[in-house]
Amino acid sequence: MSSSGTSRFHGNRTIVKAAGRLAVHHSSQPSQSAVQRWGGRSRQSIVIVAMVFVLLAVFLLSLAISSVWVPIEQVVAILTGMDAGQSPAHAVINDVRLPRSLTAILAGAALGIAGLQMQTLFRNPLADPYALGIASGASLGVAVVLLTSGAIVSGVFASSLGLAGDAAVTAASIAGAALAIAVVLGLSNRVENPATVLILGLMFGYSAQAFVTVLVAGTDPDKLQRWVAWGFGSFSGVNWSKMILFAPLVVIGLGVSAATTKQLNALLLGENYARSMGLNVRRMRLLTMASASVLGGVVTAFCGPIAFLGIAIPHMCRGLLGTSDHRSLVPATILMGGIVALTAQIVSLLPSLLPGHSGVFPLNAVTSLIGAPVVVIVLMRNRRGAFTA
Repeated sequence: MSSSGTSRFHGNRTIVKAAGRLAVHHSSQPSQSAVQRWGGRSRQSIVIVAMVFVLLAVFLLSLAISSVWVPIEQVVAILTGMDAGQSPAHAVINDVRLPRSLTAILAGAALGIAGLQMQTLFRNPLADPYALGIASGASLGVAVVLLTSGAIVSGVFASSLGLAGDAAVTAASIAGAALAIAVVLGLSNRVENPATVLILGLMFGYSAQAFVTVLVAGTDPDKLQRWVAWGFGSFSGVNWSKMILFAPLVVIGLGVSAATTKQLNALLLGENYARSMGLNVRRMRLLTMASASVLGGVVTAFCGPIAFLGIAIPHMCRGLLGTSDHRSLVPATILMGGIVALTAQIVSLLPSLLPGHSGVFPLNAVTSLIGAPVVVIVLMRNRRGAFTA
């Protein structure tokens, strides 16, 4: 073989080897990416399954603990029908503790999902029903009804009007929440800085609280005492008759969030990207706004203004799952919301376990102690204030 032919042979062999190495390199990239995706999904699945078991355990504990301890095995017997109403604790579990614990699960899930929707819609890690004025607007609606109408007040607190009184307060709360988020959403179209949107929401909240203060100043002491008690927050005010109205509204709001996970993922990447994917951004904004208003307004009407759960729960789920994908975040937020709310309820009941004590901690104080550290951690880890996937 000539020298020129030998050089061409070695050159071609070198090219083949290089191409082979390049092919191996490229073929390994998809497999590595697939392994990473599989590992991420496995982690998320494990975390969500673990949340289910934790929620079940905390739920049983919440039914057992109160001023009178009921053994867990007896609680299980009552729930499964094996007790058949024979024990004295049967009526306490079914009529008092069970609706209270179910209310806590639904309220925690509702506030967590409302916070997740707000954080995605405004692409702001500090957005929640409180920071953006939803809770303040809902409180204003409740205050207008409770503090200006003696008939409605007696209907809500003494159940003389039954479902009609609950519906009136709930409608007023949702209307106030919708007004708050509509104002903030309308103003957010004119500003680009997420921090400015947050400040606008806080200013609306302060304005709503100013109107509430005016209403409180002119009311009689009896109504004022009821209003203060409502402001502490509680999951105990929802009985089975009120659950008929409370539960379906929360389930509808949660269903909207579960049905729009792909759209929420698109919004997370920016409105321009969402439009390029064919998403009607305006319609999605209105749908998300309506869902968050219903969730925040219903919980505020029945349970009072519950603080910090809306902002803390989505961040806790992101940290556990390691993702911002709403297909995993939505179910995890629902479960985590129930876990945190039940835990807060249990902590609030601890004083009643002490001999000679029958009081409880204010629920809002407990949720603030749980949620405030999460907000501090988010601020420390995200100093720029930008919301990233």
